Amino acid sequence: MTEQNTRLGILLMVATTFIFAVQDGISRHLAGEYNVLMVVMIRYWFFAAFVIAVAARKAGGLRAAARTEQPLMQGFRALLLVTEICVMIFGFTMLGLVESHAVFACYPLLIAALSGPVLGERVGWRRWLAIGVGFVGVTIILKPGFGVFQIEAAVPLMAALMFALYGLLTRYVARKDSAATSFFWTGTVGSVAMTAVGLWFWEPMSRPDWVWMAALCVTGALGHYTLIKCYEVAEASSVQPFAYLQLVFASTLGILVFSETIEMNVALGAALIVGAGLFTLWRQRQAR
Repeated sequence: MTEQNTRLGILLMVATTFIFAVQDGISRHLAGEYNVLMVVMIRYWFFAAFVIAVAARKAGGLRAAARTEQPLMQGFRALLLVTEICVMIFGFTMLGLVESHAVFACYPLLIAALSGPVLGERVGWRRWLAIGVGFVGVTIILKPGFGVFQIEAAVPLMAALMFALYGLLTRYVARKDSAATSFFWTGTVGSVAMTAVGLWFWEPMSRPDWVWMAALCVTGALGHYTLIKCYEVAEASSVQPFAYLQLVFASTLGILVFSETIEMNVALGAALIVGAGLFTLWRQRQAR
């Protein structure tokens, strides 16, 4: 792996986090006007079309992409991700981008904590200490016991837990299936599931919001494309720390576009979470 490839991978990760932050901003706007399930359903239609188009161009076509010995696990992964997306977007409408992303940033710590029971990986005392520090950060953001804790604040924490489990199951199925197979199942099963649920909540959309919906679909596909390219050219351990920039980009959008504010407890908690997450990634790299 050359230094040039690592640099390109970092640039692609930065681009990916920016694209996903824009996608979150658009999702926050649309979900504030229309039912979350309908918004995610339409987004997944485009995502499924993108996944099928990518699979059709690879050797073996759709049949090769769909072939798996673990269909139940692949299907569960896909349902877990689409549910997490619905929960997270719902969180945007209640808490905004800043606080939602500040709490959601703990998902790498959850992955580290759950990698033992789910994948049988060893987690050393230093990483357990970092996980503990990160959850002190989550506690600071949620402020339990100060009379201002809202149940809504637990929504992005639920989303983080689901995304962490999705990430671990993705690593689990990767022992037998290719990334292309997992990608295909994620898009197609998620689209079928959302269609079965979302059609019941269909609402007419204004013409300007259809433009925003088109932008949401394009950013979703583009973000996944740049992420795939990122992992193709660089090692995950080299680029993963830069994934935290999504918190920065999304918070900036929340402040500039949606007039959100950053409370001192959110800034402090987010700093602890990100610092603990970066340490955990560094320890994983050292262990390898």
